[in-house]
Amino acid sequence: MSGPSVRLTARGEAAARARHPWIFSGALARVDGEPEAGTEVDVLGSGGAFLGRGLFNPHSQIRVRLYTAADEPLDGAFFAARVREAVRLRSRTLGLADPAGACRLVFSEGDDLSGLTVDRYGDHLVVVLTGFGVAGRLEPILDALEDELSPEGIVLRTEKGMGEAEGLVLEDGLLRGALPDGPTEIREGDLRFAVDLRTGQKTGFYLDQRRNRGRAAAYAPGRSVADVCSYTGAFSVAALRAGAERSVAVDASAPALELASANAQRNGVGDRLETARANAFDWLAAQAEQGRTFGMIVLDPPRFARSRRGVPAALKAYQRLNGLALRCLEERGVLVTFSCSGRVSDADFQEAVARAASGAGRPLRIVERLAQGPDHPVSTACPESAYLKGFVCLAG
Repeated sequence: MSGPSVRLTARGEAAARARHPWIFSGALARVDGEPEAGTEVDVLGSGGAFLGRGLFNPHSQIRVRLYTAADEPLDGAFFAARVREAVRLRSRTLGLADPAGACRLVFSEGDDLSGLTVDRYGDHLVVVLTGFGVAGRLEPILDALEDELSPEGIVLRTEKGMGEAEGLVLEDGLLRGALPDGPTEIREGDLRFAVDLRTGQKTGFYLDQRRNRGRAAAYAPGRSVADVCSYTGAFSVAALRAGAERSVAVDASAPALELASANAQRNGVGDRLETARANAFDWLAAQAEQGRTFGMIVLDPPRFARSRRGVPAALKAYQRLNGLALRCLEERGVLVTFSCSGRVSDADFQEAVARAASGAGRPLRIVERLAQGPDHPVSTACPESAYLKGFVCLAG
């Protein structure tokens, strides 16, 4: 290819040779040509050797997203082929083709499609774009999704901060086909959940926690549960169906809690679900002050760290949140705690939980380690793609 190129520093070259998909601005020694946002660029090592090809974005700290080590064009056909490969992995290898179910079809870096996420909810697809370059190749991506799945509708959902981070200005809306008039129902094992594809957090549901809901529910029989940062109540519903005495779903979003109540009713456990609209920290502190305790507490907070700079503050927040939960946990209770911050390592998260336990004077034993499901594959070249980590802890 004769066109724009970027030459890397020695440190940047090492990361690119290891196939990390993000090339940050500080890794660039120079830029040859005048590439605009979304332009293909050759990625060259410090000595000029060809390392691969990526998409350039002068607006982002991720200056180049590296997609291939081969000398091949990053055109519509390239991205369509990658999408088809990701879809077939779920249907043929992972066995996630239940037409009434839901799964992540494309997981950005985990599927070598940095900047693209696609979720399936029954007959509908939700697309999230977090990379400028891949957004400019959306039409062939949509064509591939329609060819593979024949969905009734495809909707675009946007992620907060993309205008600032990527120079990518998008609006939520229908891309192709049609959407149902209201929430769509999905099946997760023997559970049923309503998902609002138009509003709410992420793409409408936390698909990455599918297996973890079942693992947490195994500890629920006979216990009272606090489902903190519950969103639409999936952990509560799973716990109640498994035999929990009652559950409180705690979230700051009133629409999410309305859907949580509806999901509990849909699964025949509505009479045992309480909802509380509140900030998680404030609610736990209030329960502790009132002396209210629970046999199991689930903590599934939003991402606390969006960059390396945010990690120290995030670890303090995890320590504080878990410390408050331990003040409300019964003796021999179960704490199920998560971090979805990709920048926070498993070891650092465990240390934050350990500090919380020490500060609360409550010994904890980790009996299970939890992670994202197989439809969120982890790229060994991109450790940040292993973003979800969780522990099932038994308290003294």
